[in-house]
Amino acid sequence: MKTLRLILGDQLNSNHSWFNTVDDNVLYAMAEMRQETDYVKHHIQKVTGFFLAMRQFSKSLEAKGHSVDYLKINDSQNPQDLKALIMQLVTKNKIEKFEYQLPDEYRLDEQLNKLCHELDIASEAFDTEHFYTSRFELQDFFKGKKQLLMESFYRMMRKKHDILMVNGQPEGGKWNFDHSNRKKWDGTPAVPTELNFHKDVSELLKELQEVGVETFGNIDPEQFSWPTSRDESLKLLDHFRKKLLCYFGDFQDALHTEEKFLFHSRLSFAMNTKMISPKEVVDAILEEFRDNPNEVDISQVEGFIRQIIGWREYMRGIYWKEMPQYKKHNALDNHNHLPEFFWTAETKMNCLRHAIGQSLDHAYAHHIQRLMIIGNYALLTQTHPDEVDEWYLGVYIDALEWVEITNTRGMSQFADGGLVATKPYVSSANYINKMGNYCKGCHYRHNLKVGAKACPFNELYWNFLFEKQHYFKDNPRMAMMLNLLEKKGWEELKDLRERAHEIITNPDRF
Repeated sequence: MKTLRLILGDQLNSNHSWFNTVDDNVLYAMAEMRQETDYVKHHIQKVTGFFLAMRQFSKSLEAKGHSVDYLKINDSQNPQDLKALIMQLVTKNKIEKFEYQLPDEYRLDEQLNKLCHELDIASEAFDTEHFYTSRFELQDFFKGKKQLLMESFYRMMRKKHDILMVNGQPEGGKWNFDHSNRKKWDGTPAVPTELNFHKDVSELLKELQEVGVETFGNIDPEQFSWPTSRDESLKLLDHFRKKLLCYFGDFQDALHTEEKFLFHSRLSFAMNTKMISPKEVVDAILEEFRDNPNEVDISQVEGFIRQIIGWREYMRGIYWKEMPQYKKHNALDNHNHLPEFFWTAETKMNCLRHAIGQSLDHAYAHHIQRLMIIGNYALLTQTHPDEVDEWYLGVYIDALEWVEITNTRGMSQFADGGLVATKPYVSSANYINKMGNYCKGCHYRHNLKVGAKACPFNELYWNFLFEKQHYFKDNPRMAMMLNLLEKKGWEELKDLRERAHEIITNPDRF
């Protein structure tokens, strides 16, 4: 039976059972499509990274003897649409069966389901053999429970997969070392030299320009530094475990103007494209911990592993449990627009200039920059979650909807009404100053609450609490904040709210 197998751009898993044997009757299909470059405007490094990784994966399959039909973005035979592509290949190659791996994005899952019903040949879907959990494992785990607490899910995952467990109890005596992971980085210890791959991508950039793919953000055509092969991904993992892991947990929340990566792994793109698996990463980290117990503390290891088997798997489970309605949530009824400086980084607010500027320059920001700087500002200015989703999905090289929308609309913007987060992640300038040096040398003063020189985060914070207090009045985790709000005099509140309104109305002036 002549079989066509589709491989999407985030399904670059060379260890998938599909590739265990070479079969001349199996044709693999891969294509760079305008359908995928255009459904949201992406960062130029994101498009570049995906296409380079896809091309490398295609070559690796061919080198092993597999038959691959690969269409580049500028190929005259490329229909630029998934349905048209499959129909074209089925007819051209007299295909008798169509197979695909389950997509991680709802829109593609729907598209492929519909396509299979329209084909007059047999079809079959396969697991991607990547995640620790199945699509609906989280849904089954929380069945009958009132809250979808990540901590409960995380503990189940630790027990089920026997990760950092000793005789049924958490290794080190605690499930969570989060309180040990909040140190401010002041220049020591020194951050090891960044691992770069320095690829020349000028030819690909020329192809994208010729066909008119619209992108945003910046790129150095001769110094593209993201991993785009399994070998490079494994090298990045080795660099992290040997050079960065021993300090990761301590400084995972730290912010600093001179360091864009600090001790973070930068492995999310490699994992989200499936060039490496989460289990490979976790196993490597555990091996490093066992081999060097005097150098790598459990707090560093637990903090990293929690992000993978906890948050990553949890967010995916929430996505498949709640889509497609999740995409429409706007619990706080926010309707303002993102300011222009989200595309230029031209703002007098030092923290936003650095966090957004880094995002535009490198298609990357770590979780605190995304959550407590950029996301915090978007929520405090009461921006429509659709606009926030679109920006986050486009700007980060690791952003795929299954992981982006749950983190953005849920964790960051509280648009799901508390499904993911039990309280909104908002803060005044105090937190930003506490976690890094962004406030140093800023046009504004983090310790001023109101006035021309006051940090906008302060006025926006109290204005947000005032305007949304009816929504949070019964939330026990917001009680302290709302009590502090009640103690403010009407004159002070009036000044705070007037200034906040000015910031929200004219954001690009600040």
